[in-house]
Amino acid sequence: MGVIALALLAFLVNPDSIDKVFGKNPDVLGKVNGEKITRGEFDDQLFVLQQQAEQQGQPKTGLEEQAWQLLVQSKLIKQQFEKMGFEMTEDYFWNQLQFDQMFAQQKQFFDEKGNFKTQELKKQIEDMKAASPEGYNQWLKSRKSIEYRLMARQVFANVSAGITTGKKEAEELMKERDQLADIDFVKVDYATYLQKNNIKVTTEDLANYINQHPVMFKADASRNLGIVYFPSKPSAADDAVAQKEINKLFSAGTDASGGTENFQNTKNDSMFVMANSDMPYNNQYVTPNQLPQTIQAQIPSAAIGQTFGPYKEQNFYVVSKLLDKKASDSTLSKHILISYKGAERSTATRTKEQAKKIADSLLAVIKANPAAFANGLKLSDEPNAVERNGSVGWTTPQSQFAPGYLNFLASNAKGSTGLAETEFGYHIINVEDKKAGTMSYKVAHLVKAVKPSDATEAATDKNARRFIQQVQGKSFNDFVNIAKKGNYQFSNPKQAKRFDGQLQGLGTEKDGDILAWAFDKKREKGDTEFFTVDGTGDKIVVYLNGKQDKGTADPESVRDQIETVVKNKLAAKQIVEKIGKSGLDQIAKQFGTTKQSAQVNLLSPSVAGSMEPKVAGAAFGVAKGKLSNPVEGGTGVYVLIKKNETVNKQPGDLKQFTESVTQRNGGMFGQAWLKSLQDNAKIDDYRIEIYNKLGSQQQ
Repeated sequence: MGVIALALLAFLVNPDSIDKVFGKNPDVLGKVNGEKITRGEFDDQLFVLQQQAEQQGQPKTGLEEQAWQLLVQSKLIKQQFEKMGFEMTEDYFWNQLQFDQMFAQQKQFFDEKGNFKTQELKKQIEDMKAASPEGYNQWLKSRKSIEYRLMARQVFANVSAGITTGKKEAEELMKERDQLADIDFVKVDYATYLQKNNIKVTTEDLANYINQHPVMFKADASRNLGIVYFPSKPSAADDAVAQKEINKLFSAGTDASGGTENFQNTKNDSMFVMANSDMPYNNQYVTPNQLPQTIQAQIPSAAIGQTFGPYKEQNFYVVSKLLDKKASDSTLSKHILISYKGAERSTATRTKEQAKKIADSLLAVIKANPAAFANGLKLSDEPNAVERNGSVGWTTPQSQFAPGYLNFLASNAKGSTGLAETEFGYHIINVEDKKAGTMSYKVAHLVKAVKPSDATEAATDKNARRFIQQVQGKSFNDFVNIAKKGNYQFSNPKQAKRFDGQLQGLGTEKDGDILAWAFDKKREKGDTEFFTVDGTGDKIVVYLNGKQDKGTADPESVRDQIETVVKNKLAAKQIVEKIGKSGLDQIAKQFGTTKQSAQVNLLSPSVAGSMEPKVAGAAFGVAKGKLSNPVEGGTGVYVLIKKNETVNKQPGDLKQFTESVTQRNGGMFGQAWLKSLQDNAKIDDYRIEIYNKLGSQQQ
């Protein structure tokens, strides 16, 4: 009856609704202690990260996992914030905003007395809401991130206020700081021992270590992948084709001109480059260090019209021609911006015609009385124009400014005031000063890229397809050995996560598709797949070597991280068994090492250049003149005899020391506490399940 009812329901209910009833809601990507993380929240957090990356000149891709982790931590902070009895009200937000990193260091948000300009900022946001819905929507997304940061600030302040150092604790730490132990010791170094004694670390050895440290090896779902990359690199024949083509364009002549026009004799360099080059024509003046390195030293003494090349720069053949040279003057200027609705970055509501009328009237007033410029700054639509006196500082023709602004500076002398239009609005500009700068040059570059031919791409494709046929149904060892035998580019990301964005050792536009393939629920260990990188013709063959579900890490997936530690522990066990009850001289002789002396301290446990807290502990734990038991240190096994204990009193009183310990502990506490919250939270991540159900990743 249940099956029949479900079948009838399928006819009546939309499939999306069935997913919401019987599966995961695609609009809920996960939960943190029962609190939902919605797709909208995730998209907003990702948008903020992408905006930050763009401002910093960083790639905007591969930020999905970072956005997720930030959201998880933000939810945990919010939950603690509310448990403490706080509430993110409007009053709280605006009162605390001045302390956020986005505003705290920005002087323009504070008046002369250091008061935060709350009302002015509110008005700007209200104006934006009316004039630029898109800009206002961006503010709302940023505000959510700001709220989480303000909550974190409050929570950490409250919790860290409870971190103190007791008098007895401080006295004990001071005692440990000042105590020194003089020891004789023998160290059996792990690395030296392992050179003579081969120890193989098995999967079981790794698993035993993981079981002893379960918290350290909590793992998210991941995949162990074998990747062989077949880049479609140009051949020597392809290089020769590009070289022949550049030579023809340089000195012989184009087919379009019947062989009469070439780069040397053309009368229209810009048109010739635009018609024949693989890179666009650049009309800007540049300094020598902005030119290809091959011609940098020759340009200053070259005559206008002189040509250079052909020469090779990376994967390009280039010929260049000096078109003009001039001094790159530096100009100091200030301006008043009158913007309008629709202009770049504008929040103004006036029309373009109204803006032009205001600018013309203001210019007339300033020309009649230059001192009126200062009062005119009050009308400027540029933020903080009055505080900065409208100054844009020193600029050159190469500065990243609107072309209309730079053209005005280039065409007007010191002391000039006039009007210029740019995409930002109308500028009333005053040229305050000019000074001669370095020479700059306008150079035309004709470029031919060395590209893989169809034959080269076909050969790459053939190699890749032959390889995948060879490895199909084979073991991973066979996959690796065949790749190495063919001298192919092999990589092995052992813990690739679904939303990493990029694969270690690869970094192509196909990385996301490969991750989606690897995490498909139908995928099994031993599966292989073939990928082609769009635009380059590069080929990629992928082998699924292992599937790690959320839980404890698979031993082999973390072998690279822990094999050395585990091998040292196995070596330590053998060394301790061989030492038995021997004395220092016997141990030194037995292992081919020497007896050494050192002075050790509990708070700074350095022994012979290595930090060895267990050895320091043994030095103060063993009786004077007695032989210690073997100590399994970080770099070797130690056996020691304590000769003496001394006290070296350090400067500073108990109060100062207590304050320094409290401050240090407070600084260390924040991140450790947040990690503890995350380790003990119930975090449900539905992303992989949802994206598999949808058939593709939606961002």
